[in-house]
Amino acid sequence: MSSNDSIDFLSHNRAAWDRQATEEREWSRPVSSELIAAARHGDWRVHLTPQPLPADWLGDVRGRRILCLASAGGQQAPVLAAAGAQVTVFDLSDEQLMQDRRVAERDGLDLATVQGDMRDLGVFADAQFDIVFHPISNLYVPDVRPVWRECHRVLKAGGALLASFYNPVVFIGDRDPALLAQGLVRPLYKLPYSDLGDLPPEALEKKRQNGEAMVFGHSLADLIGGQIATGFSIDGFLEDAQPHPRFVVDRFMPTFLATRAVKRQPLPGATP
Repeated sequence: MSSNDSIDFLSHNRAAWDRQATEEREWSRPVSSELIAAARHGDWRVHLTPQPLPADWLGDVRGRRILCLASAGGQQAPVLAAAGAQVTVFDLSDEQLMQDRRVAERDGLDLATVQGDMRDLGVFADAQFDIVFHPISNLYVPDVRPVWRECHRVLKAGGALLASFYNPVVFIGDRDPALLAQGLVRPLYKLPYSDLGDLPPEALEKKRQNGEAMVFGHSLADLIGGQIATGFSIDGFLEDAQPHPRFVVDRFMPTFLATRAVKRQPLPGATP
């Protein structure tokens, strides 16, 4: 085992997102009371990627049980609650969850918050939810397959998993700023990618010192094929562009991906 392998990435990432929430960075900035008021009157939209989600991916959410998975920050869950859904927010970061609680208290919303690891949803019963709403976050765990299995378990038969993630091409390039300045891509890392296993020790230590979350790049076989293998049928797919390109490839192709997947009806005699 290398020294990198000994890093407690979960505690580190929890602290990193706690910090982002206290600083109210982009994904930790609560929505306004005006937006909540509009949602109560049926004018609302939520995001899996930078662009608003197509309306037919969620449909009428009134009365639906929705799990916002690794989706705290005071943004998506309060909007869905204001639109009439029964919302539970599950996230690793206590401070991210606090943002949802603040919006709920400010605007009189009824939503529940639960802290935990997205790979273990044991606090929830089987078939408890109609929808799992899972914006880009599975890059913070080294194996996405347990996430899909838990989503499948907590969804009712016919329930939908709405998930987004980065095109894994963003993980393979050398991150030398000189290459970025020249508009060059030099493939360096193989998939699956891991900060812990692939970054040189000095680069990894710099990320730790800066309080940056550790990330992992999954293959499409695990991101999309993994959902199908778990028992989902994908009935929606979209790509979206990065509005603030960080990598050269962001300038030439959409690097956000999202899927809508439905839990297949169990076979006769099978456990749902």
